Amino acid sequence: MDSLVDGNHTAVTEFILLGLTDNPLLRIILFMIILFMYLVTIFGNLSTIILIRVSSQLHHPMYFFLSHLAFSDIVFSCSVTPNMLANFLVERNTISYLGCAIQLGTVIFFGTVECFLLAAMAYDRFMAICNPLLYSTKMSTQVCVQLLVVTYVGGFLNASSFSFSFFSLLFCGINRVNHFFCDFAPLIELSCSDVSIPAVVPSFTSGSIIVFTVIVIAISYIYIFITILKMSATEGCQKAFSTCTSHLTAVILYYGTVTFVYVMPKSSYSTDQNKVISVFYMVVIPLLNPLIYSLRNNEIKGALKRELTRKIFS
Repeated sequence: MDSLVDGNHTAVTEFILLGLTDNPLLRIILFMIILFMYLVTIFGNLSTIILIRVSSQLHHPMYFFLSHLAFSDIVFSCSVTPNMLANFLVERNTISYLGCAIQLGTVIFFGTVECFLLAAMAYDRFMAICNPLLYSTKMSTQVCVQLLVVTYVGGFLNASSFSFSFFSLLFCGINRVNHFFCDFAPLIELSCSDVSIPAVVPSFTSGSIIVFTVIVIAISYIYIFITILKMSATEGCQKAFSTCTSHLTAVILYYGTVTFVYVMPKSSYSTDQNKVISVFYMVVIPLLNPLIYSLRNNEIKGALKRELTRKIFS
């Protein structure tokens, strides 16, 4: 059953996800590529979490936040990618009305958590480089936990705004979502009710969070770069850049794509462009994050070598 009759309207009880393409050959190719990327994503982020937990050298605030970033990437990817993979193999991929709401809420929640975590990691780098004598006090365990609470509360509030807006929409018969998951923009297009408020509220909350976290990151790195330029020791500069460049790379990749999808006016790009960009930030970025932090961070590479050596010779 796709719908139920309710007065003069047909109330939708499930949605049909149209996916990325109708081309049979391209669907098989994309299935194999995305499945491989998904498995690498899970392995890479799980390895990051385990390495940070078992290596005492990585028991610092930055890696505390990085472990939560890896966890966020795992759940973020798992909320969408398995359903996307199923879409390549079946003719008609459906998701229930409640399942659609849960998927949308999960994506927004962990996407927002990632924004706050990237901001917290920038603040951590600011304290470590610009105020090293106060670092242990300003970034104590209690402070890290408080920042983490703010992170998850922010994610919950933003996800709630999208969920409430979704439940306020009325869907009358048409249930074909032109996307590979229950994204908010294509759902708005299917609604037969007034979408003026439901469309504006989530854009305002997500836009506000992006602006706030970008300001935190920008101010942190302005002070970081000023401090680095004042450093006389080359080794100190290299170490500072080593811990910052990986984080900056992750920030640029993530914020660039999220801003494009959720903040820019929807009339400025097509649905197909939206789907391509969504694949990048939902499949590619969770894959790249552990690679970025492992390949560009000497502390993680050193910890990994020590743990592998200890396991081999123990």
